[in-house]
Amino acid sequence: MRSKIVIGSVLVLSAVVTWLFGHLYQELLSAYEQSDSLIDSDYSWCFRLLLNLVGYATVLVPSYLLYKYLHRTNYFDKITNKTWLSRVLYACFGEPGERLPEAAKPVKAEESRECFELVFCFTGLMGSYLVWGLLQEKIMTQNYVMPDGSLVRFNDSQLLVFINRLLAFLIALAHLLATGQAVIAAPLYKFSYCSVTNIISAWCQYEALKFVSFPTQVLSKSCKVIPVMVMGRLISRTKYEWHEYASAALISAGMALFMAGSQGAAAPSAATTGAGLALLALYMACDGFTSSWQAALFARHALRPLQMLAAVNLCSVALTAAALPRAPPRLLQHPPFVADCLLLALSSAAGQVLIYRTIARFGAVLFAIAMTLRQAVSILVSCALYGHAVAPEGVCGVLLVFAAVLFRLYCRSRRRRPHRADAPDRANK
Repeated sequence: MRSKIVIGSVLVLSAVVTWLFGHLYQELLSAYEQSDSLIDSDYSWCFRLLLNLVGYATVLVPSYLLYKYLHRTNYFDKITNKTWLSRVLYACFGEPGERLPEAAKPVKAEESRECFELVFCFTGLMGSYLVWGLLQEKIMTQNYVMPDGSLVRFNDSQLLVFINRLLAFLIALAHLLATGQAVIAAPLYKFSYCSVTNIISAWCQYEALKFVSFPTQVLSKSCKVIPVMVMGRLISRTKYEWHEYASAALISAGMALFMAGSQGAAAPSAATTGAGLALLALYMACDGFTSSWQAALFARHALRPLQMLAAVNLCSVALTAAALPRAPPRLLQHPPFVADCLLLALSSAAGQVLIYRTIARFGAVLFAIAMTLRQAVSILVSCALYGHAVAPEGVCGVLLVFAAVLFRLYCRSRRRRPHRADAPDRANK
């Protein structure tokens, strides 16, 4: 009885802390919205990012306090009767003693069926992420004509992140429940680290389109290999080959050429500002940490991809919901905008599912080639539809980046391919 009173008091304290941070967030948001000088400032994205972090703290701070109490008092070792509350707390903060069983090896499909699935995955990835990229640029850079004839531009990147993560979580949840797999396969708090960096990177990605062109944003994703290598070295102590460092240097050089070409172009939409560069740098740093942390979780808890997708997006939904604006944007009453948002979220969720399917069935190399080609097509289509001008040195930069990516893939495939003399011996082992 005493333990129930204590844990109840701790939960009430956590609720009070949540209310205090929520009240602080609303006050800061109100002050920001009433200050025209902050909204019109070149550094307004810094204030919005700080507001988002305060909103995330509404969930993170009380969760951290609850986590520290449960583990300091060995709460889970003292449980005698398992109630719904103890089960929820265990799913969020407990340490399961058993790993999930390994997935059964899929039966080898017929060659014709495998070829069909390859075409389906390839075209699905190209189509879903092409639609996602074009809608992303349309929503963040184009004006919507309201029924009264006024022009309104959407500027709330946090809402887009919330919608995308919510739909992705629902799709992953439905698949896991339909196949009878565990939804929470590891302590939920462990996913919160990469969830925070994941939603910050997504927010920076949308926000950057206010300052840089879409081709610049797309091409900058090729530079993710640099922060990924840095984070992998720091977190997992991963060692890299010479060709990986060489390709990273070539990608950086190509990106610098493209940025110079974009700045020299006549089209104002291709101009790059310091704010855009800062947002892209923060995006790449957070995304590099996200992938490295997820790789560590996969290795430690033997997670399946959709379990990772569900857990990370569940944390992301909770965090972004706490940082949503008080009043819904006016554009949510505009059907064309709502349709664009839903199609954006659907294409993003479908793309994530196809990513896991492609890697599982055909390997990471084929997936990386598909995504590289998708980036090239996205740049071409964006330049055609929205009139982005790129100077000749910018074109050379684009070609250098893609050549470096393909060179990296080629070197990785040669390194993984067994030598002819060793192949029979390895096959007999």
